Amino acid sequence: MAKKYIDQQLTGMAGEFLTVGKLFKLGLQASVTFGNAKAIDVLAYNPENNKSYAVQVKTLRKKNCFLLKKENINPDHIFVFIFLNDFEQDETFYIIEGKVILQNIEKFYGSSYRNPEKPSKMPAINYGSLKGFEDNWGVFE
Repeated sequence: MAKKYIDQQLTGMAGEFLTVGKLFKLGLQASVTFGNAKAIDVLAYNPENNKSYAVQVKTLRKKNCFLLKKENINPDHIFVFIFLNDFEQDETFYIIEGKVILQNIEKFYGSSYRNPEKPSKMPAINYGSLKGFEDNWGVFE
């Protein structure tokens, strides 16, 4: 039986809308930013603290590493990493500030950047290093 093709754009959009839904539940105003090659996926505003947030969403259907170059991490952005999981299973959310990732490259990337002369051609954040950030929605408070 042929493996069913899943459109990566659908995966990404699912993650963005799920993130906006969670932010709504927290009482934030949030909106998906539509457009090609955008640097921000979701804009959020917390009326309680009068702060705005730029959010980047990285979504995978199953557990794997998140392909993301450290050069593409803005320290002021919040990153939401999502595993969609099977349909019957709840999604898994990991929420972390970009500055935290950049301060701990070894922890999040493992060997991807260990050799500065020959960094990985496909650097990725290891999902195991995100475990302490599961459902870390408090970064929006």
